[in-house]
Amino acid sequence: MKIRVYVSLKEGVLDPQGKAIGHALNSLGFQGLGEVRVNRVVDLDVPADDSSAAIAKGEAMARALLANEVIEDYSVEVVA
Repeated sequence: MKIRVYVSLKEGVLDPQGKAIGHALNSLGFQGLGEVRVNRVVDLDVPADDSSAAIAKGEAMARALLANEVIEDYSVEVVA
């Protein structure tokens, strides 16, 4: 079953990569941008019999490796 794990920095955590991208876009003439944040998306094909088992495996992988829970949030969804 295919799942998608979204990982993003928690509110209040500085995002230097997002800041650099925002500055570069501004330099290229894209004026008026607000805050720019960079997130990660990880697509996985996991062995699971149903959606809830697939999501549970994705959450376990996020806690173990994909996300740093001190500074990042994550969510998991089943994709077609």
